[in-house]
Amino acid sequence: MGAATMRLNQNTMLLGKKVVLVPYTSEHVPRYHDWMKSEELQRLTASEPLTLEQEYAMQRSWREDADKCTFIVLDSEKWQAQLGPEESCMVGDVNLFLTDLEDPTLGEIEVMIAEPSCRGRGFGTEAALLMMSYGVTKLGLTKFEAKIGQGNEPSIRMFQKLHFEQVALNSVFQEVTLRLAVSEPVRQWLLAQTSHVEEKAYRDGSAEHQ
Repeated sequence: MGAATMRLNQNTMLLGKKVVLVPYTSEHVPRYHDWMKSEELQRLTASEPLTLEQEYAMQRSWREDADKCTFIVLDSEKWQAQLGPEESCMVGDVNLFLTDLEDPTLGEIEVMIAEPSCRGRGFGTEAALLMMSYGVTKLGLTKFEAKIGQGNEPSIRMFQKLHFEQVALNSVFQEVTLRLAVSEPVRQWLLAQTSHVEEKAYRDGSAEHQ
């Protein structure tokens, strides 16, 4: 899969019911950086805290990287109301990684709802569905994998509701691997679940978003 494929989303936004997915831009970095100071989020995402400069560098690399596709998750209601800058509508992020060089049809998916007040409200589920639909229709993916910390019950349950099945348990990393093969019935289900989604052009400088 060429670099152009994963950079495909740098001018794409996906409008759902509860969430809007937009590309990760430098405008989003300060809020993202604040989130990742949380020890709980570091634990749940198995990540190290970065300095703000490192976070900006990371954002640039994610933008350029051929093996990743990242969207920032916005609260649709806040975003529609335009109550301030886009950064103030951020609730989390969703990522696809192409981790298997031998198999470009496999995408590893990660969803993080960082804002505590937005958890348990279906934001993560819709963000995952939008990303999976995008992966199937735009990136040619036919299999998804999710690797989740054993203690992260809400996340495990969410993926199970999305028809993922547990295929492995790594006791060293305390991690569960769930997988979903996109058969034709699954593909039809996924497209039906996301039939309400609008795809629009996104430009940096979200004042132009209406």
